[in-house]
Amino acid sequence: MKGPQRQEVIGTWYAIAAFTAWGLLPLYWKALKAVPTSQILGHRIIWSFVFLALFNTLKKRWPRVKSTYLHRSNRFSSLMSGFIIGSNWFIYIWGVNSNQVVEVSMGYYINPLLTVLLGILVLKERLKFWQTISFILAFIGVAYMTFQYGRIPWIALSLAFTFGFYGLIRKTSRVGSLTGLTAETAILSPLAIFFLGFKGIEGTSAFGQASVSIHLLLIGAGIATATPLLWFARGARRISLSTVGFIQYLSPTLQLLLGVFVFKEPFTTTHGVSFTLIWVALIIYSLSNTRFMKRFQPGIPRASE
Repeated sequence: MKGPQRQEVIGTWYAIAAFTAWGLLPLYWKALKAVPTSQILGHRIIWSFVFLALFNTLKKRWPRVKSTYLHRSNRFSSLMSGFIIGSNWFIYIWGVNSNQVVEVSMGYYINPLLTVLLGILVLKERLKFWQTISFILAFIGVAYMTFQYGRIPWIALSLAFTFGFYGLIRKTSRVGSLTGLTAETAILSPLAIFFLGFKGIEGTSAFGQASVSIHLLLIGAGIATATPLLWFARGARRISLSTVGFIQYLSPTLQLLLGVFVFKEPFTTTHGVSFTLIWVALIIYSLSNTRFMKRFQPGIPRASE
């Protein structure tokens, strides 16, 4: 196997490992269900920073982190993205431990399409014909569920919006994923330490009172958060963006399967219709730039004409 081909294979497996880990993450948070969501979030932030600090020290990456944040705009963007990703983590953990994994998975199916919309509204990008069709289908899918259940799927939409805005800030700030997460967890860690310290004084902290296994899981939350990101970073450097875009659907698919078959959450006809519309939208979006789809795009003549 030649060098470039070997790198592409390695990159693909790194990406698969990252999105598989993210897809199986509900199993981790379910194991911590006895701990309040706010405390899980606090430990996730603190131990993620500890893990990343050790990683940056071993890899001698601190000069890179320091040079990145000499720019005021990068400091401000990391402050904003830190609070947004913290909100995303809280909603995600709460959704999983309140038996809403199916809706959580919907949020990450919707996210790529929402990212396209943010690109149009904020970055003034143009929406192509088939991308417009895919967005309309996804909107109908969400609207159908809202109409049938009489409530907005706020968990799914909140996850999609927070992660979409997080990605937008990252794209415009040009801060690398590992460097960015290091800064974000550094910003949030003092708040997390203060909150968990208050819970300890109050006598309601799980840390110090729970079982050994719970303590290990809380500490391990940093590894569970940062390791898939390391894999993703290594994979994304070796493979095309379109390949990453295809593999990313592995994560919400695993979440959906866990919700239905492991956690026994209901998957009704309404879910089926909504998810089908969203899946069709994602297929159309993924194929929107192919020659096959362009043949059927209005305003573009076929090769034979």
